[in-house]
Amino acid sequence: MRAVLQRVSSADVTVAGEVVGAIDGPGLLVLLGVTHTDTAEVAARLADKIWRLRILPGERSCEQEGAPLLVVSQFTLYADMRKGRRPSWSAAAPGPVSEPLFEAFVAALRDLGAHVETGVFGAQMAVRLVNDGPVTLVLDAD
Repeated sequence: MRAVLQRVSSADVTVAGEVVGAIDGPGLLVLLGVTHTDTAEVAARLADKIWRLRILPGERSCEQEGAPLLVVSQFTLYADMRKGRRPSWSAAAPGPVSEPLFEAFVAALRDLGAHVETGVFGAQMAVRLVNDGPVTLVLDAD
């Protein structure tokens, strides 16, 4: 799994003109990609790492602050652009594999006590955020 974390003061995701998930910060927007070798255990480990990662103001974590997370699926995080001008998506797990792992990641965060909002898996989404800092990190599960 690969996650792009953005510390935000606010973020929301819209599908077909309707806001389906929104948070007010400080909090994290998590763009999450799934690859073929990921498992529910990988999802749980990554969720725990993100929940406890000390990147909020004052070097605090979402766990310490009770800060919300907005999690959005994003297969494009596994784009391979080494050849030509058209990205390859072969490293991204297909929907039937990645959707349950996306849900496992969200469930693991909730089991830790996190307030989690999400987008709609596989939908065309508009993500809006106010990046705080700005702070943007890329985190690979392995």
